[in-house]
Amino acid sequence: MNSHSGLEPVPRRSTAALIADQLRSAIMYGHLAPGDQLGETDLAAQLGVSRGPLREAMQRLVQEGLLRSERHRGLFVRELEAEDVRDIYVARLAVERASCELIMRGNRGEALARLTASLDRLVEAAETGDRTEMSDADQAFHQTLVSCSGNRRLERMAQTLLVETRMCLTVMQDVYPEAAELVDEHQKLLDAITEGDEKRLLRLIESHMLDTVDRINTTGRSRVGGAPAAGD
Repeated sequence: MNSHSGLEPVPRRSTAALIADQLRSAIMYGHLAPGDQLGETDLAAQLGVSRGPLREAMQRLVQEGLLRSERHRGLFVRELEAEDVRDIYVARLAVERASCELIMRGNRGEALARLTASLDRLVEAAETGDRTEMSDADQAFHQTLVSCSGNRRLERMAQTLLVETRMCLTVMQDVYPEAAELVDEHQKLLDAITEGDEKRLLRLIESHMLDTVDRINTTGRSRVGGAPAAGD
Protein backbone atom coordinates (compact mmCIF):
# COMPACT_ATOMS: atom_id res chain seq x y z
CA MET A 1 0.00 0.00 0.00
CA ASN A 2 1.37 3.42 -0.98
CA SER A 3 1.97 5.93 1.76
CA HIS A 4 -0.01 9.17 1.69
CA SER A 5 1.64 12.15 3.33
CA GLY A 6 -1.75 13.75 3.96
CA LEU A 7 -2.89 10.94 6.27
CA GLU A 8 -1.98 10.75 9.94
CA PRO A 9 -2.63 8.16 12.65
CA VAL A 10 -6.09 8.53 14.16
CA PRO A 11 -5.70 9.68 17.77
CA ARG A 12 -7.62 8.13 20.61
CA ARG A 13 -10.31 10.27 22.17
CA SER A 14 -8.81 12.73 24.60
CA THR A 15 -9.65 12.84 28.28
CA ALA A 16 -11.24 16.25 27.72
CA ALA A 17 -13.58 14.77 25.08
CA LEU A 18 -14.65 11.99 27.46
CA ILE A 19 -15.26 14.49 30.26
CA ALA A 20 -17.28 16.69 27.87
CA ASP A 21 -19.45 13.66 27.03
CA GLN A 22 -20.21 13.07 30.71
CA LEU A 23 -20.99 16.71 31.41
CA ARG A 24 -23.17 16.92 28.28
CA SER A 25 -25.11 13.85 29.40
CA ALA A 26 -25.52 15.25 32.92
CA ILE A 27 -26.96 18.46 31.48
CA MET A 28 -29.18 16.51 29.07
CA TYR A 29 -30.76 14.44 31.85
CA GLY A 30 -31.03 17.27 34.36
CA HIS A 31 -28.38 15.99 36.78
CA LEU A 32 -26.74 19.36 36.20
CA ALA A 33 -29.77 21.65 36.18
CA PRO A 34 -30.14 25.03 34.45
CA GLY A 35 -28.50 27.67 36.64
CA ASP A 36 -26.22 25.21 38.47
CA GLN A 37 -22.69 26.43 39.03
CA LEU A 38 -19.88 24.07 38.04
CA GLY A 39 -17.12 23.98 40.63
CA GLU A 40 -13.81 22.74 39.25
CA THR A 41 -12.58 21.19 42.49
CA ASP A 42 -15.75 19.20 43.19
CA LEU A 43 -16.18 18.06 39.60
CA ALA A 44 -12.54 17.01 39.26
CA ALA A 45 -12.89 14.91 42.43
CA GLN A 46 -16.18 13.32 41.28
CA LEU A 47 -14.80 12.46 37.85
CA GLY A 48 -11.36 11.45 39.10
CA VAL A 49 -9.55 13.73 36.67
CA SER A 50 -7.14 16.64 36.85
CA ARG A 51 -8.37 20.18 36.43
CA GLY A 52 -6.59 20.77 33.10
CA PRO A 53 -8.72 18.47 30.91
CA LEU A 54 -11.78 19.40 32.95
CA ARG A 55 -11.30 23.07 32.07
CA GLU A 56 -10.86 22.14 28.42
CA ALA A 57 -14.06 20.08 28.50
CA MET A 58 -16.03 22.88 30.12
CA GLN A 59 -14.80 25.36 27.53
CA ARG A 60 -16.09 23.04 24.81
CA LEU A 61 -19.53 23.19 26.39
CA VAL A 62 -19.30 26.99 26.59
CA GLN A 63 -18.66 27.01 22.83
CA GLU A 64 -21.64 24.68 22.33
CA GLY A 65 -23.86 27.08 24.27
CA LEU A 66 -24.59 24.66 27.12
CA LEU A 67 -22.59 26.58 29.72
CA ARG A 68 -22.24 30.31 30.28
CA SER A 69 -19.34 32.13 31.86
CA GLU A 70 -19.74 34.92 34.41
CA ARG A 71 -16.72 37.04 35.14
CA HIS A 72 -15.33 36.51 38.65
CA ARG A 73 -18.04 33.90 39.36
CA GLY A 74 -17.32 30.91 37.11
CA LEU A 75 -19.34 28.65 34.82
CA PHE A 76 -23.06 27.92 35.02
CA VAL A 77 -25.43 25.62 33.16
CA ARG A 78 -27.25 27.80 30.68
CA GLU A 79 -30.88 28.68 31.34
CA LEU A 80 -33.20 28.78 28.33
CA GLU A 81 -35.65 31.64 27.97
CA ALA A 82 -39.06 31.25 26.33
CA GLU A 83 -37.59 32.68 23.12
CA ASP A 84 -34.84 30.04 23.18
CA VAL A 85 -37.42 27.27 23.49
CA ARG A 86 -39.31 28.56 20.46
CA ASP A 87 -36.08 28.95 18.46
CA ILE A 88 -35.05 25.36 19.23
CA TYR A 89 -38.39 23.93 18.15
CA VAL A 90 -38.63 26.10 15.05
CA ALA A 91 -35.19 24.76 14.08
CA ARG A 92 -36.32 21.20 14.80
CA LEU A 93 -39.45 21.75 12.74
CA ALA A 94 -37.37 22.91 9.76
CA VAL A 95 -35.16 19.80 10.00
CA GLU A 96 -38.00 17.31 10.54
CA ARG A 97 -40.30 18.87 7.94
CA ALA A 98 -37.54 18.55 5.33
CA SER A 99 -36.94 14.97 6.51
CA CYS A 100 -40.63 14.12 6.11
CA GLU A 101 -40.65 15.49 2.57
CA LEU A 102 -37.61 13.39 1.66
CA ILE A 103 -39.13 10.27 3.22
CA MET A 104 -42.34 10.64 1.21
CA ARG A 105 -40.33 10.97 -2.00
CA GLY A 106 -37.84 8.24 -1.15
CA ASN A 107 -37.88 4.71 0.27
CA ARG A 108 -41.06 4.82 2.34
CA GLY A 109 -40.95 1.07 2.95
CA GLU A 110 -37.61 1.22 4.75
CA ALA A 111 -38.73 4.27 6.71
CA LEU A 112 -41.92 2.52 7.81
CA ALA A 113 -39.99 -0.53 9.02
CA ARG A 114 -37.55 1.55 11.05
CA LEU A 115 -40.17 3.92 12.45
CA THR A 116 -42.47 1.02 13.38
CA ALA A 117 -39.63 -0.43 15.47
CA SER A 118 -39.09 2.99 17.09
CA LEU A 119 -42.80 3.29 17.85
CA ASP A 120 -42.78 -0.18 19.42
CA ARG A 121 -40.00 0.98 21.74
CA LEU A 122 -42.05 4.05 22.65
CA VAL A 123 -45.08 1.87 23.43
CA GLU A 124 -42.96 -0.35 25.68
CA ALA A 125 -41.55 2.71 27.49
CA ALA A 126 -45.04 4.17 27.90
CA GLU A 127 -46.21 0.93 29.50
CA THR A 128 -43.53 1.28 32.18
CA GLY A 129 -44.58 4.85 32.97
CA ASP A 130 -40.89 5.76 33.39
CA ARG A 131 -40.45 9.35 32.23
CA THR A 132 -36.77 8.98 31.34
CA GLU A 133 -37.39 5.85 29.26
CA MET A 134 -40.29 7.59 27.52
CA SER A 135 -38.13 10.62 26.72
CA ASP A 136 -35.34 8.41 25.38
CA ALA A 137 -37.76 6.44 23.19
CA ASP A 138 -39.49 9.63 22.07
CA GLN A 139 -36.27 11.27 20.94
CA ALA A 140 -35.11 8.03 19.33
CA PHE A 141 -38.27 8.07 17.18
CA HIS A 142 -37.48 11.58 15.96
CA GLN A 143 -33.81 10.78 15.38
CA THR A 144 -34.92 7.79 13.31
CA LEU A 145 -37.32 10.00 11.38
CA VAL A 146 -34.49 12.34 10.40
CA SER A 147 -32.15 9.42 9.68
CA CYS A 148 -34.74 7.93 7.30
CA SER A 149 -34.43 11.04 5.14
CA GLY A 150 -31.05 9.78 3.99
CA ASN A 151 -29.62 13.28 4.38
CA ARG A 152 -26.52 13.29 6.60
CA ARG A 153 -26.51 17.05 6.99
CA LEU A 154 -30.04 17.01 8.37
CA GLU A 155 -28.92 14.30 10.81
CA ARG A 156 -26.01 16.44 12.00
CA MET A 157 -28.29 19.44 12.41
CA ALA A 158 -30.74 17.38 14.47
CA GLN A 159 -27.92 16.09 16.67
CA THR A 160 -26.82 19.63 17.56
CA LEU A 161 -30.31 20.30 18.96
CA LEU A 162 -30.50 17.12 21.05
CA VAL A 163 -29.16 18.38 24.39
CA GLU A 164 -31.06 21.67 24.26
CA THR A 165 -34.24 19.76 23.49
CA ARG A 166 -33.79 17.65 26.60
CA MET A 167 -33.21 20.81 28.62
CA CYS A 168 -36.56 22.09 27.36
CA LEU A 169 -38.30 18.91 28.45
CA THR A 170 -37.35 19.40 32.08
CA VAL A 171 -40.27 21.79 32.56
CA MET A 172 -42.91 19.48 31.16
CA GLN A 173 -43.53 17.10 34.04
CA ASP A 174 -46.93 18.59 34.86
CA VAL A 175 -48.08 19.67 31.40
CA TYR A 176 -47.09 16.91 28.99
CA PRO A 177 -49.81 14.51 27.75
CA GLU A 178 -50.34 11.12 29.30
CA ALA A 179 -48.43 8.14 27.93
CA ALA A 180 -51.35 7.00 25.74
CA GLU A 181 -51.61 10.43 24.12
CA LEU A 182 -47.85 10.51 23.56
CA VAL A 183 -48.03 7.20 21.72
CA ASP A 184 -51.10 8.30 19.76
CA GLU A 185 -49.36 11.44 18.48
CA HIS A 186 -46.50 9.37 17.09
CA GLN A 187 -48.84 6.70 15.71
CA LYS A 188 -50.58 9.41 13.68
CA LEU A 189 -47.26 10.43 12.16
CA LEU A 190 -46.57 6.83 11.20
CA ASP A 191 -50.10 6.40 9.79
CA ALA A 192 -49.68 9.44 7.54
CA ILE A 193 -46.47 7.95 6.12
CA THR A 194 -48.18 4.58 5.67
CA GLU A 195 -51.04 6.18 3.76
CA GLY A 196 -48.73 8.33 1.64
CA ASP A 197 -50.46 11.50 2.82
CA GLU A 198 -47.67 14.08 2.70
CA LYS A 199 -49.86 17.11 3.41
CA ARG A 200 -51.27 15.46 6.52
CA LEU A 201 -47.82 14.38 7.66
CA LEU A 202 -46.44 17.91 7.34
CA ARG A 203 -49.45 19.34 9.17
CA LEU A 204 -49.02 16.81 11.98
CA ILE A 205 -45.30 17.38 12.42
CA GLU A 206 -45.85 21.15 12.60
CA SER A 207 -48.58 20.92 15.24
CA HIS A 208 -46.53 18.30 17.10
CA MET A 209 -43.60 20.73 17.48
CA LEU A 210 -45.50 23.97 18.06
CA ASP A 211 -47.90 22.40 20.58
CA THR A 212 -44.86 21.29 22.59
CA VAL A 213 -43.55 24.89 22.62
CA ASP A 214 -46.90 26.08 23.93
CA ARG A 215 -46.91 23.44 26.67
CA ILE A 216 -43.42 24.40 27.79
CA ASN A 217 -43.98 28.14 27.71
CA THR A 218 -47.38 28.03 29.42
CA THR A 219 -45.88 26.51 32.55
CA GLY A 220 -45.43 30.10 33.72
CA ARG A 221 -41.69 29.71 34.24
CA SER A 222 -39.35 32.23 32.69
CA ARG A 223 -36.51 29.77 32.39
CA VAL A 224 -36.17 26.08 31.73
CA GLY A 225 -35.51 24.03 34.86
CA GLY A 226 -36.93 21.31 37.09
CA ALA A 227 -37.30 17.54 36.98
CA PRO A 228 -36.81 15.58 33.72
CA ALA A 229 -39.94 14.76 31.76
CA ALA A 230 -41.04 12.89 28.68
CA GLY A 231 -41.91 14.62 25.44
CA ASP A 232 -40.40 15.77 22.19
